[in-house]
Amino acid sequence: MKKIVIINILLVMAAFSQWSCESLLEVSPPSELSETIVQTPNGIKALLYSSYRGVQNSTPSRFLINNSEVCTDIGYNTGGGENLTFSQLINFTWDASLGTFQADVWAPYYRAIRDANLVLEYLPGTTGISEPERAQYTAEAKLLRGYSYEYLYKWFGPVPLRTTSTSPTDLARATNEEMLAQIESDLVAAAPNLPNPGQEEAYGRATKGTAYGMLAKFYLNTKQWQKAVDAATSLINLNYYELFADYTKLFTVANEGNKEMIWVIPCLNIVDYGNWYQAGAMPPNFKTSSQIPEFIWQPGMSNFATQYRLRSAFVNSYDLVNDIRARLIIRTYTNTSNVEVNLMATADNARSLKYWDNATVGNHSGNDVPEIRYADILLTKAEALNELNGPSQEALDLINKVRSRAGLADLTLAEATSKEVLRDLILRERGWEFVAEGKRREDLLRHNKFISSAIARGITIAADKHKLFPIPQTERDANKLCGQNPGY
Repeated sequence: MKKIVIINILLVMAAFSQWSCESLLEVSPPSELSETIVQTPNGIKALLYSSYRGVQNSTPSRFLINNSEVCTDIGYNTGGGENLTFSQLINFTWDASLGTFQADVWAPYYRAIRDANLVLEYLPGTTGISEPERAQYTAEAKLLRGYSYEYLYKWFGPVPLRTTSTSPTDLARATNEEMLAQIESDLVAAAPNLPNPGQEEAYGRATKGTAYGMLAKFYLNTKQWQKAVDAATSLINLNYYELFADYTKLFTVANEGNKEMIWVIPCLNIVDYGNWYQAGAMPPNFKTSSQIPEFIWQPGMSNFATQYRLRSAFVNSYDLVNDIRARLIIRTYTNTSNVEVNLMATADNARSLKYWDNATVGNHSGNDVPEIRYADILLTKAEALNELNGPSQEALDLINKVRSRAGLADLTLAEATSKEVLRDLILRERGWEFVAEGKRREDLLRHNKFISSAIARGITIAADKHKLFPIPQTERDANKLCGQNPGY
C-alpha cells in the first residue's frame, strides 16, 4: 500500500513539476493554471498528494530530528558536512542565514500550505467528485494546512498566514492570536469528515485519529491543558490505537503501519523517499552490535562521515539493565575488523539505531519516521491532567502503560509528591521514550528548561531569543513585510 502511494506522489510531482520551480510566494494565479487538468478528480488528488508530500517529505527528516535534539540535553554531532549546520545548533550560534531553516522547514511546509489552499479553491468547481469525497478532501486540505502552520509556529512563532493562492507577496506576520486561531480552526474543522483510523483510502493519509492527535499536541505545546485532555481523550475513545508490544521492533519496516503509529513520514529504500537517519547514526566501520543482533551492516549501505551522537548524561539516565528502550541505543559494537568498540569510552558517543534496516540501499532506509505515536498521546494526556489538577492515579495509569511496555516498575503517588515532581518525571519519561524522534526541543520549551539546560551544558550565550529560530533571511528578502524575531 505504501509503495502505491509513493508512486502516485511521484506521478503527481512529475505532472506538476512546472509549479515546483516557482517561488513559494509567486504561485501562478488560478487563471494561469490549466483548469482542464486541475478541475478534475485526478487534478484535485494531484494537488492533495503534493500537499502531503510537503509535510511527509522524508529527505529532510534527519534534519527535523537532529535540529530539534542537538540543541538540547539529548543530541550531539561531530564530523562531516552536516556538522557545519549542527555545530551552530549545538553552540547556539545560529542565525537567519542557516540553510536548514529555509530548505528543511520553511519551504516544504509552505509548499504544503500552497497546495492545500489550491485544493480548497478548486474543489468547489470540480465535477465528478462525490459529496463524501468532497468533504473528505476539504478536511484533508485543512488538516495539512493547519498542521503546516503548527509546525512553522513551533520553530518560528507567528508567520505570514497565506490562506488563499492570491495572497500578496509582501505579507506581514500574523499576530500570535491569529496564528493560534488559524491552526485550531483548520484542525477542528478537519476531524469530523476524516475517516476512522484503519479505514483511510491509502497508507499515510489522514484520519480522525490524525486530527485529534495533532490537536492534542498543539494544545499541549500551547499550554491549553483542558483542550489537550479533551483531544487526547477523543483519540483514545476511537478504540483503535494501542501500544505496540515490543518497543525494540516498533520502528522496523516489518511492523510499519502498526496501531501505535498515528501520523508518520512514510519512507522507502529509494531515492527521495528514504530515511537517512541510520546512515548518520552508525559509528565508523560498524558491522553489528550485540544490542541489536538482527542488524548487520551490508555492502552498499552508507555510513556518513557525520556522526549522530547522544549525550552520555542522557544515556546514563536510563535504567540500562531493565529499560528495554535502551537496547536501541548502542553503546558497544563490533567493527568490520571484528574488534569490539566501547562507544561510552568517548564522551557523548552512544548512538540511537532506532531506524535500523537490513535492506537499506545507500542512504535510504525504509523505516517510517513517527511524528505522532499513541505513547505520545498517553503522556500528553497525563501531562495535561497534572498541570490541571496535580498528581492523580489517572495520570499515573497513563504514564505506567508506557513504562510497563519499557519493562519499568509503575510510578506511584508516593513518588509523585507534587505537580512539580510529576512534571519532571514526565519530562524524563518523554526523553527516554522519544529520543531520535525530534521532540526534545519542544518538550524543554514547554517545561521552561530549554535555555537553563543549555546554560548548564556550558552554552553561556543561550538567551530568551533562542526560544524561537530566526525567520530565514531568504524569505525576508522576498517578503518585505515579514519582520524578524527579536534578537536576530
